[in-house]
Amino acid sequence: MTHRRRKLLVELAAWALGVVLLVWALLPTYNMLLIALDEEGDIEYAGIIWPTELTLDSFRVVLSGDYWYLQNFWLKLANSLLIALATMLLTLAIGSLAAFALGRMKLARGWLLGNFPVLTYAVPASFLVIPFYRIMRVYGLSDSLWAVIAADVTFATPYAILILQQYAKLIPREFDEAAQIDGANPWQIYRHLYLPLTAPALAAVGTFALLFAWNEYVYQYILLTSERKMTVAVAIAQFFDADEAPWNYMMAAAILYALPPVAIFFALRRWMVAGLTLGGVRG
Repeated sequence: MTHRRRKLLVELAAWALGVVLLVWALLPTYNMLLIALDEEGDIEYAGIIWPTELTLDSFRVVLSGDYWYLQNFWLKLANSLLIALATMLLTLAIGSLAAFALGRMKLARGWLLGNFPVLTYAVPASFLVIPFYRIMRVYGLSDSLWAVIAADVTFATPYAILILQQYAKLIPREFDEAAQIDGANPWQIYRHLYLPLTAPALAAVGTFALLFAWNEYVYQYILLTSERKMTVAVAIAQFFDADEAPWNYMMAAAILYALPPVAIFFALRRWMVAGLTLGGVRG
């Protein structure tokens, strides 16, 4: 077998495997769309690959809030956005400042301070929900979006510090020394040197924090009790409480709920890939 033929077979096999993996990955999303476009929401169970009569009525119901579980949908979506964006911004601020202090300012025992918080991931987050609930009650944050934000930031920050510390090692310390010779103080070095050079890692960490807060459900369900503080994730989960809840409404709400993080992911994908591959090339 010639080298050219062998290369062609390898490429064909790679394409075939890629197509199979793509179909497998998109199959759940296709089923969601199939149910959402059906008038009754039970077309999947009838074995029909594509509905004969498409309808966008379920999306209209979701956007207008005409169903019981979907009332004030836009307010719930705004609550979800506030939690996700605040978690992302606070995680980036705390993570970047901590990583800068631990990695660039040569603090004693800095490696211990940087790695110890990662041990929080050894404890399942669901085990800590009751302690968090009690703490938020003590601080007067019961039924507050900031209680959920505080919990999400707590779990996202250790990963942010770890990634930003590793990425900062790729930045030569000569840059810091040159800036200090020019009279720059630590804050100026952080703002004008550290942040621009760590932009790819910041994009990766920010996307992780946003998606983590966007998909989190347990803490939102436990810490938020009033209707006006409810998020879309909790509203969608409520469909399982009813025996005859319309699945097409639930799937339509889930599809609409997935659009914002998908848009943010594609907007930041170039920076995020660069951040996730930070260990591939050493400067």
